[in-house]
Amino acid sequence: NDIEYIYSTYFNKIEDVRFSSKVGKYVGYTEPGLMYAKNWNKDASVLAARKAQKETYCKNHIDAY
Repeated sequence: NDIEYIYSTYFNKIEDVRFSSKVGKYVGYTEPGLMYAKNWNKDASVLAARKAQKETYCKNHIDAY
């Protein structure tokens, strides 16, 4: 429960948009990022794929760390 999966996209060293498993959706930080987040949050398959990343990547590697 203490694990958080974060996926961020950057443009010119500025974070545009971030997915956080604790929030459960994308959050935009710039004008283009807000548009990306809005579109990605509408698509259930995109959100499901990101949520599955926590299970497939984080939880499978926790014993190694």
